[in-house]
Amino acid sequence: MTEQAAVQSSLTEADRVRAGGVGSRRWWRRIRLSEQGPERALPAMAGPLRHLLVDAESLAALRTLFSAPAARTPVRRLTVRVRRWRPPTPGWSGRLGPVPGIRGHRVELPAGGGAARVTVELAAPVALHDVLAAVWAVLAPVRPLPRPASADVTVVGPVPAWQAPAGTVTVVDQLTVNPEIRAYDVVLAPDAAALTAGPDLVGVAVTAGGTGARVTNRQPLVLIDAAAANPIGRGRRYGPEEPSGVLELLTNEPVLRWRIRPSGAADAPAVASGRLDALPLTGDQLAATRRFAQLTCSELPAADPAAEATLLAQVAAGGAVLRVPQLPPSVADRLAEGLLEVLRTELPGVGADPLEWEIRSVRQRSAALRGHGAAFAAGDVTGGTFPALAAPPSVSAVLVTRRPEYLPDVVRQLAGQTYPELEIVLCLHGIELAADVRSQLADCGRPIQIFSAPDGLSFGEVMGAATARARGSLVTKVDDDDVYGPEHVWDLVLAREFSGAMLVGKAAEFVVLQTLGVTVRRAAVPPETYGAPVAGGTMLMARGDLEAVGGWRPVPRSVDRGLMDRVLRAGGLIYRTHPLGYLYERRATGHTWDAGLDYFLRRSGQQWDGVPRYAEFGTAPAPVPHPAEVTAR
Repeated sequence: MTEQAAVQSSLTEADRVRAGGVGSRRWWRRIRLSEQGPERALPAMAGPLRHLLVDAESLAALRTLFSAPAARTPVRRLTVRVRRWRPPTPGWSGRLGPVPGIRGHRVELPAGGGAARVTVELAAPVALHDVLAAVWAVLAPVRPLPRPASADVTVVGPVPAWQAPAGTVTVVDQLTVNPEIRAYDVVLAPDAAALTAGPDLVGVAVTAGGTGARVTNRQPLVLIDAAAANPIGRGRRYGPEEPSGVLELLTNEPVLRWRIRPSGAADAPAVASGRLDALPLTGDQLAATRRFAQLTCSELPAADPAAEATLLAQVAAGGAVLRVPQLPPSVADRLAEGLLEVLRTELPGVGADPLEWEIRSVRQRSAALRGHGAAFAAGDVTGGTFPALAAPPSVSAVLVTRRPEYLPDVVRQLAGQTYPELEIVLCLHGIELAADVRSQLADCGRPIQIFSAPDGLSFGEVMGAATARARGSLVTKVDDDDVYGPEHVWDLVLAREFSGAMLVGKAAEFVVLQTLGVTVRRAAVPPETYGAPVAGGTMLMARGDLEAVGGWRPVPRSVDRGLMDRVLRAGGLIYRTHPLGYLYERRATGHTWDAGLDYFLRRSGQQWDGVPRYAEFGTAPAPVPHPAEVTAR
């Protein structure tokens, strides 16, 4: 079959008629995309094209097209077919993103997964990158972090792989002058030769490539796309008894390659491999890393330090506990301090609680995402020019209480969060505080608003009143009788970024039964997955999304369930991240929902006397002082 016949056979009759007939050789073009194919460097196409068919093996394969030179080609009609598509959650219904001049579009999404198809017809040709960004929102979650101010990002040349597939960049062939306003805030280009514009035209010019970015007189910063390299789908399998693997770099080949194989046998077949110069990792390659609880990389050649650091950052973000006994300085210099600190920490010893391995995994992936995820780390590149834009989105912790005796503990926990941009909104529901208590809370070290609401208002109405006072771009609900570890808010913001979900939270997996003096771990629901429910005291949403779905229902109880129902009815996704850093407390009385102790004891796994003593929960025991320190005192 000829190429033209192959393309024509893959199009429906309606496709052929709308495209202008099968007799023309100029109206169509087909691109086949596989995860391992050569199309990562797909050259620019002669355009504009009247109809382009993109036939992709998977979403990960489709992602590679964003950073290819071909993405600059203008198209008037685009058909995207993804043969191995899976919905992020049952009932998924994506929505076409913004693109100018839409005349019509058609979406075919198989309910249980399979071959998905999206066609978009435009009034005039638009760059393929922009049309792909709109189509991507139909097929996968897209929800950038909300910010009250941000810089326009313009790309000259191929879009860096760590930037794709966000539709928040503008792709241009050359820079032009705008007499009304500075033409460009941030310009990314593959080399300094393309960044010769004057300071009145560009705010900051950045040399950017597949592994990261740099500005003048600064060490290159390794960046990764958190929407691709993340722990989604990682379960609870941790510890030395679980499958372990080896990450190797092969230096005896013409092109530097890497591979991952199971531990124990040097001749074991690789479960994933690739060229080091073909980063970022593909979907199948990242999925292979999630098969293992632990990966060991014994030797790094430092032949391509930026690419080797990028490889480590992506693997670390996936959650397999990564052991790198020897880190060459040139590679270490390109890794974030937080990730380096974790990688240099000794692994849990033989016989350690499996929870310690899980904690190590969570610390590692959090450090990788915070230190190298483009949404958070890219601000470091432009921070010298736009220092106010380098901070992560602001968060408001909304706390409604009728029980003043609980306030000192929960406010202390919120004040101790490591997240830098956090305010506390405290609503006193039908109660008042003594002046000295108010003063003590006001001096907690965080911005805090304290106000009162009448006793006659329902819980949902009071939550609405508190949310209305929130100044944060993101809002998280906090319950007064639960325990929050210092990384809790960071956990939620990271999950919001890499999942693209409208609402994120944690499961009430660690339950403190105060009447029994024990903590039980309930393993009823898997972590790092899409789907309700999450614990109400952990929910985080963008304030704009919260208001768009109708906000809180004015009900006296089950306000959490009411909000989650509204999110699902609006077509939003709910994502459940790992449960560390949150202890759900059950006291003898005072709960609006009481299922009895048996409910929490059923299907429980590990148990601890009192509470688990780990820093992640904010419950670690005080360190034992060194004898010399005691003598000095």
